[in-house]
Amino acid sequence: SGLDIARSSLSVNADRASVVARNIAAAGDPDATRKIANQVTTDDGGVRIASITRDIDVGLFKLVQSATSEHARNTAVVEKLDSIQQVVGSPNDQTSPAAMISRLRDELLRFANAPNDLASGAGAITAARDVARSLNDATATVQRVRAQADEDISNGVERLNTLLSEFDQVNKEIINGTREARDVTDHEDARDRILTEVAGLIDVRTVTRSDNDMVILTDSSLVLYEGSPRTISFNPTGAFDASTTGSPIYVDGMPVTGSNSNQSALSGSLVGLARVRDELAVTTQSQLDEMARGLVTLFAESDQLGGGAPTQPGLFTYTGAPAMPASGVVVAGLAGSISINASVDPAQGGNINLLRDGAISDPGNASYIYNTSGGAGYSDRLRELADAFGQTIAFDGSTSLSAATDLISFSVESTAWLQEQRRVASEDEGRSAAVLERAAISLSRETGVNLDEEMTLMLDIERSYQASARLMSSIDTMFEALFAATR
Repeated sequence: SGLDIARSSLSVNADRASVVARNIAAAGDPDATRKIANQVTTDDGGVRIASITRDIDVGLFKLVQSATSEHARNTAVVEKLDSIQQVVGSPNDQTSPAAMISRLRDELLRFANAPNDLASGAGAITAARDVARSLNDATATVQRVRAQADEDISNGVERLNTLLSEFDQVNKEIINGTREARDVTDHEDARDRILTEVAGLIDVRTVTRSDNDMVILTDSSLVLYEGSPRTISFNPTGAFDASTTGSPIYVDGMPVTGSNSNQSALSGSLVGLARVRDELAVTTQSQLDEMARGLVTLFAESDQLGGGAPTQPGLFTYTGAPAMPASGVVVAGLAGSISINASVDPAQGGNINLLRDGAISDPGNASYIYNTSGGAGYSDRLRELADAFGQTIAFDGSTSLSAATDLISFSVESTAWLQEQRRVASEDEGRSAAVLERAAISLSRETGVNLDEEMTLMLDIERSYQASARLMSSIDTMFEALFAATR
C-alpha cells in the first residue's frame, strides 16, 4: 500500500512539473493564463490529478473585452478625423477654407481702395481661386477618408468572418475535450484570444453553456456565433462623392450600422469607421458645401436694369450654373465643383475688371453691369461684396452649425466644430486606452504566469518528489530486512 502511494505521488509530481514547465514557457505570452493541476486524494490514500484548469477571472476578462471595443472605436474615429483636419485645419491655419475666405474679403477691400490697380485686382482673383481650391481639396479629402473607412470596414468584416470560423474550430475542440475529460486549457486560451480580437471589431458578450460551449452575441443581442458562425455581410462602395451613402453592416441579414438599424452595435472599430463614414464626414461635407453655396450666393449678379433677368452666379460658379442654388439648403458636392468664373480669371483669358464692373456671369450683357459709367475709380460693387461677408444668410440646419449667420462666422464655426469632434474623440481614446491598460494589467496580474511563483512551486514539487523517494527507499529497506529474516 505504501509503495502504491509513493508511486502515485511520483506520477502526480511528474504531471505537476509538466504543468509548471508549460506555465514557465508561456510566461511571455500575454494571451496565456496560468494552468493549475488540481490534485485529489484517492480512496486508497494515494493521489491523482483530477483536472487541469486555468486561473481565470471572468469579470476582469469581460472588462478587457469591453475596453478593447471602446478603444478600437475611438481610435478609428481619431485616425480618420486627423486626416480630415489636416486639410480643413483651424481658423488660424492659413490654408484652411475659413482663413482663405477671410483673406478674400481683405483682398476685396484692398482692391476697392485701388479699383484701377490691376495688381490689387489680381490679388483678389488669386484669393478667390485659393478659396475655391481649398474647398475642392477639402471635399476630395473628406470623400477619400469616407472611401478609406469603407475599405477598412470591408477588410474588418472579412477578418470578423475569419475569426468566427477560427472560433468555431476551437470551440468544437473544447466541447469534445470537455466531454472526454481532456485538458483543454490551451484551447480555452486560444478561444479567449479570438474573442478579444473579435471585440476589437465589434462589441460582444458571451454565454457559456454545458460542455463549455460558448455563444457570442453583440451587446444589442444579435447572435454572432451559436453552434456555427453567423454570416457577417457588407457591400463595399466602389467610389464616394458627396451624394454617396455607404452600405450598412449586416449580421444574419440584420443591419448593425446605419440609420435603419434597430439593433445597432455600440463599439468596436467597425462602429467607429461607420460613424466617420456616415455621420462625421457627411456633416463636414455639408458644412463645406454650405460655405461654397454662401460664396456663390454672395457674389451672385442680379438684374441692374429691372428687366427681369435671372440672378446668376458671378465670381464663383459651379456645375449647376447658371441656375442659382436654393436658399438655405445643402447642395451635395457643391464645394467639390465650385470654381471662379473663366470670364474674370486672367489665367483663363478673363478680364479682372469684371469683378469691379460686373457682368461676370454674362460679359457684355448690360443687365448685369454695375459700373454703368465705366469709371476706372468705381469701387461701389467691390465694397458691396466685401460688406456682404458680414451679412446674415440662411444655412441648412443639418450642418450642426448656426442656421442664420454670416459666411465668415459660419466657416469659423465649421473648423471649430471639427476641432471639437477631434478633441472629444481624442479624450475618449485616451480614457479608453487607460481603462484598457489598467484592465489588462489587472488581468495579467490575476491570471498570468508569475515566474517567481512557478519556481517556488517547482521547489515544492521537488521536495514532494524527494519525500516520495525516501518513502520508497524506506519500503525497500523493510523488504530487505524481511527477506534477511526469512533466510
